[in-house]
Amino acid sequence: MFLLQITMFCLSACNYCKSEVLNLFTVQNFCMIHICDPPPNLPPPNEQTPTLWCSKWLLKENISKTNQTSNCRLPHPLLAMIFRYVISLSLFFPFRHSIKMFIRGRPITMYVPSNIQNYDDLRMDLPSEKLDLDWVYGYRGRDCRGNLYMLPSGEAVYFIACVVVLYHVANRTQRHYRKHTDCVRCLAIHPDKVLIASGQTAGVDKDGKPLQPFVHIWDSTTLVTLQQIGLGTFERGVGSVAFSNADAGAFLCVIDDSNEHMLSLWDWNKNTKVVEVKSTNEAVFAVEFNPADTNNIITCGKSHVYFWTLSAGTLTKKQGIFGKYKKPKFIMCFVFSLTGDVLTGDSEGNILTWGKSAADIKTLGKGAKETFQIMKQTRAHEGSVFTLCVLQGGALLSGGGKDRRIIRWSADLAPERECEIPEKFGAVRTIADVDGEELLVGTTRNAILRGSFSDGFVAIGHVDEMWGLATHPFQNIFLTCGNDKQVCLWNAEEHTLGWCTTLEESGLCADFSPNGAVVSVGLWTGRWVVLDLQTREVVSDLIDGNEQLSVMRYSPDGSFLAVGSHDNLIYIYSVTEGGRRYTRFGKCTGHSSFITHLDWSKDGKYIMSNSGDYEILYWDVAGGCKLLRNRYESKDREWASYTCVLGFHVMGVWLEGSDGTDINALCRSHSERIVAVADDFCKVHLFQYPCPKPKAPSHRYEGHGSHVTNVRFTHCDSHLLSLGGKDTCILQWRVKRSGAAEKEHPTSSLPPPTSLNSSSEPGKQKEKEMG
Repeated sequence: MFLLQITMFCLSACNYCKSEVLNLFTVQNFCMIHICDPPPNLPPPNEQTPTLWCSKWLLKENISKTNQTSNCRLPHPLLAMIFRYVISLSLFFPFRHSIKMFIRGRPITMYVPSNIQNYDDLRMDLPSEKLDLDWVYGYRGRDCRGNLYMLPSGEAVYFIACVVVLYHVANRTQRHYRKHTDCVRCLAIHPDKVLIASGQTAGVDKDGKPLQPFVHIWDSTTLVTLQQIGLGTFERGVGSVAFSNADAGAFLCVIDDSNEHMLSLWDWNKNTKVVEVKSTNEAVFAVEFNPADTNNIITCGKSHVYFWTLSAGTLTKKQGIFGKYKKPKFIMCFVFSLTGDVLTGDSEGNILTWGKSAADIKTLGKGAKETFQIMKQTRAHEGSVFTLCVLQGGALLSGGGKDRRIIRWSADLAPERECEIPEKFGAVRTIADVDGEELLVGTTRNAILRGSFSDGFVAIGHVDEMWGLATHPFQNIFLTCGNDKQVCLWNAEEHTLGWCTTLEESGLCADFSPNGAVVSVGLWTGRWVVLDLQTREVVSDLIDGNEQLSVMRYSPDGSFLAVGSHDNLIYIYSVTEGGRRYTRFGKCTGHSSFITHLDWSKDGKYIMSNSGDYEILYWDVAGGCKLLRNRYESKDREWASYTCVLGFHVMGVWLEGSDGTDINALCRSHSERIVAVADDFCKVHLFQYPCPKPKAPSHRYEGHGSHVTNVRFTHCDSHLLSLGGKDTCILQWRVKRSGAAEKEHPTSSLPPPTSLNSSSEPGKQKEKEMG
């Protein structure tokens, strides 16, 4: 009968010899079995010291419920039998109550759920699901030039983050070139209009070691890389590239981002460097070959326009002479007209026409050679001329910075038509001609606009670091917000922007209410607003503290909203009137650092939260926002969502030696089969869920050029969204399921997780309301 009462056992230290002690926990009693020689001064057993020594066997019993003591007088053979039985249990049925993981040397205790009997034997497998890049939202226009072109295939080619996008304008489909290891900075189109050269920045790996920049030359039809140029040659990054024209594109010119902006000429088919020379210590914005002569190259940038000549394997340069004209601070761009003239756009708003002239001996002295001088100056824009584009018939398009105008000029630079880009899109960065009438315009606010002089232009994207991401509870739409103060609603099916509104402050976090009618957005100063999805109006505006908010989370039934702040508090609000009225219910006090993540239990009564000092705390909201000090009691609780980066079920996503900031966000799928992780090294990971063992394998995906700030699954787990920080990029990944994964959970020794209660999902009527 005694053996049948044993419920669990563990090890502790002997009070006498300090060695390990085997502890038995029975229904009413606590028993300790241990092998050691009894100390010589140990008192004999009696009612006050209920200890029985039988040779080397020690059994100590305390009856905990009655606080009574009793002398355990079991015969020696029975003690030996108990000991051998328990040891056999420990060998064949190991049981562990808790696991410790360490972050920056700090131990974090994870309690093992009751349904896991053999933690040490758990096997972590790769998930059956995989990700395919489905769509890229965004364009890098804020700090790059000449990076939007039209191909004969009907595709526009541009880049953002580590991805070069080929967008079919008519079919509204995308293809992606993804062979770069860090942010792409420049593009060039081969004369055959098929091959593309793309250069990238250097970047660093996860250990902080610099990665070498290079140029890839690839086929835009097959997306096959044909050549890698300059690995180990360029410093910091590749700023500008250009193919030659007169010799069918046999040469490639590259300018890197080193202090001297090294200009190198390559026979790219042979991957050999022909010549290299220092260009200037000033910023270089563009480089191009003369379309009629491979031996002539032009570069422009801050305080210069240089005309280069290749002769006998040597590059020499001549500075453009401004003469009687005011020298601008920046030469922003240039093109070759159909007549062979060089046209430059500058920071003074002028278009300058350059040509060769005989040496001015009177000015330059005897022996002076021919020079490149300004032949004509045309006033074009207020502020800088950011881009020039020559059309097929010889007409010219110019794009302005400050005035945001696009002007069409005749071949002799007479203005013909013009239009103005709305201020919310920013300045005109670059222009691509689609068909002579329709244009694509890249802007400094990272938008690509499609339109014409007569019909106008539409589109917009984010221009600064993004952190806030929320997916709708029953529609394929999602919301983003960031440091640019913009809140954008996107359609994941149509790959379009639904609407965009500008707030007074930066948005850092967001969450949809379960009814899908409103969304709450947490801001930089402790303020948070609730927006109506249909009208975009602010239906509620509140403030909690004076520090930034890091997480907003509705309870599963929508009756509560939890607001996590950098003031170490979680504010709880009761929600009424369909998410339009909020009343302070209480606040959770107990964290010693700022709140980073939180999740609600499935019954909506409890919260699990993480903080900046790697705490895991549990709260009884229904009981008055009380801190549950015994974390062991929460080990079996089920969670409606799982976005906390610290917890038993996601312990395996952390790499050994992580410093606590390596993972920015994670999200469990609604099916509870997989968990997606956003890390600080530009990667998105896909793990099996649950994932409670260290060194768990994962599928790893590249594409972002900056730390990944957030990840979320759409309501039906068909897609995963990931946000880039500084790259201002949104990547939409399609979740691919194998045949087996469609029918059952991935192979695992873990018990299958319980799915969400389907009764909490909104009905079809709500879908119609939002549609």
